[in-house]
Amino acid sequence: MIIKKMHEMGIRSEHAYMAAFGSIGFSVFTWMVSLKAEPGAHADLARADRWGIFVGEWAPTFFGLGLALSHYEQQDGTLTATIHDLREQREAG
Repeated sequence: MIIKKMHEMGIRSEHAYMAAFGSIGFSVFTWMVSLKAEPGAHADLARADRWGIFVGEWAPTFFGLGLALSHYEQQDGTLTATIHDLREQREAG
């Protein structure tokens, strides 16, 4: 039901995959920024690690959503359709 609603909102598997890869990069970025925020203390390393792990947890969620959306798109027949084709179908229906 959630996947169908996301699909109807225009969210595609490619969007979820891009978000997953982006969250991996963002995880490294937040770790580095948090590490440099207050250099020198051991507690800062633990805090930086927690931030990196927290953001890093998003990637599997986005990959899972991407897989679910891809499966829905295969069943729906819209996996290989272009955005233009999808808009035409929506306007016609």
